[in-house]
Amino acid sequence: MKAAVPQLLAGLLAVASVPVFGGDLDVASVDGFARLALACVHQEYPNKIGHVLSSDDDVEPPRKLTPVFYGCFDWHSSVHGHWLLARLTRLHPDAELATASRSALDESFTDARVAAEVAYFAGEGRASTERPYGLAWLLCLVEELDGWDDDQARRWREALRPLEALAADRFREWLPKLHYPIRTGEHSQTAFAFGLVLDWADAVGDEAMAELVRARTRDLYLEDVACPLGYEPSGQDFLSPCLAEADLVRRVLPPADFAAWLAEFLPGIPADGGAGWLPVGVVTDRADGKLAHLDGLNLSRAWMLEGIAAGLPGDDPRRPALVAAAQVHREAGLASVTGEHYEGGHWLGSFATYLVTGKGI
Repeated sequence: MKAAVPQLLAGLLAVASVPVFGGDLDVASVDGFARLALACVHQEYPNKIGHVLSSDDDVEPPRKLTPVFYGCFDWHSSVHGHWLLARLTRLHPDAELATASRSALDESFTDARVAAEVAYFAGEGRASTERPYGLAWLLCLVEELDGWDDDQARRWREALRPLEALAADRFREWLPKLHYPIRTGEHSQTAFAFGLVLDWADAVGDEAMAELVRARTRDLYLEDVACPLGYEPSGQDFLSPCLAEADLVRRVLPPADFAAWLAEFLPGIPADGGAGWLPVGVVTDRADGKLAHLDGLNLSRAWMLEGIAAGLPGDDPRRPALVAAAQVHREAGLASVTGEHYEGGHWLGSFATYLVTGKGI
């Protein structure tokens, strides 16, 4: 990873100037992000397994347990590392690393490997494995392939159908039973996952799932008021509980209704156009995997702020302050995506790609 730093920096510094709400991503930056994912999607170790053992037979190396998504330190990071490669190759097919990205995706997405993944998730005691974060990212990956007019992508999309079906079924079973939202700043958060699942459902035409997510969003979130944004961030957040909720609700309500809801939910958003109302997250040690989460928080805050602004009426006086805060978080977050430390290098490129390609808008 460290050898890639000089090449990455030249491209990544340029990314900070990409306009808010996405924009054209220069080729050097595309290759910089792709290089991070290519370095880890088939790198097995170090590896963190969240793994229920039912017997000695379940003691296997990661490449045996989950032969598609065994790299990038953990399952969900491998999933969104593959998503990064798919998205950048789809949007920038002539980039230098597009051929290598295709080769990596083709190596991963085979019928046999996917069948082994499905068998793993069907194992005893694994009903909640990677729920909701990893399973939501899996659906986001499928959404990317589903919208790609490309023969290889269509083959990969078909190969992933059994795992897509499993992930969707897990959400269908769980969402009606979820009595409370999960308001953390890490993987268990429901608001961010709901947004990914809803975007997938709308894209692939699963109207029943889309309505289920919208209904559960209304049940769990629409009565919320005065979210304590001043208490954020916690020391190892990579998602904002308050902003993620608002970014989800703007997907469900029309602009005028969303504007009224937001006034009650986040009453402190100013109308002065300034960015100072939401300071960027501070990272004190990027070699500490948990403390480095805050680099991801700056990236995800940027795209959530952009999403919130996009969900408001065009003349809403809070939009300039939302956009200004998004921009300072964008700049801080992108400056951290260097690959110097594997603790951030195995996943921050995916968050940067989500932001700069305008995925959530």
